[in-house]
Amino acid sequence: MTPRKETYLLLSVAVLALDQWTKWLVETRLPEHVTHPVIPGLLNFTHVTNTGIAFGLFASGGDLLGTLLLTALGLTGLGLLFWYFVKTPPLHRLMLVSLALILGGAVGNLADRVAAGEVTDFVDFYFGTYHWYTFNVADSAITVGILLMALELVRPGARHDAEAAAGAPSSEADDGPGAAR
Repeated sequence: MTPRKETYLLLSVAVLALDQWTKWLVETRLPEHVTHPVIPGLLNFTHVTNTGIAFGLFASGGDLLGTLLLTALGLTGLGLLFWYFVKTPPLHRLMLVSLALILGGAVGNLADRVAAGEVTDFVDFYFGTYHWYTFNVADSAITVGILLMALELVRPGARHDAEAAAGAPSSEADDGPGAAR
């Protein structure tokens, strides 16, 4: 039995709730720029804020125009993601899971940007002197969602699935004779 598409939105809500709860914990219990070792040599919790997008790109520095621009970009992306979610057939479970993860994470980060003009990050993975960019639960959900989406898109028959999700007619002539389905 295939779950209804709305069921996948519960995953988005769970991601959003976990993201906002963990950010609240960090904001109320860990002073900014203070590091708390979790697994020495591998993982710290470090409270930082980010006015940009992923990996600190396009940081607005708290500038209102920059924040508004990034918010508008986020809302546009969110709208496109939701449209793709609506168009994705219920049988495409992995794609729906990936979209739900991305939607939940995007809403979590967008909520921070709208409320505070910045996003709280705290997960600091490192090895030796190499530190990955500090991130949060929303960023993790978005990353896992994108990886699952990539997996779905490279599997055999994914092109036809993507066309069906977008409502485009499938063209068998492009596949050539004897193409596998």
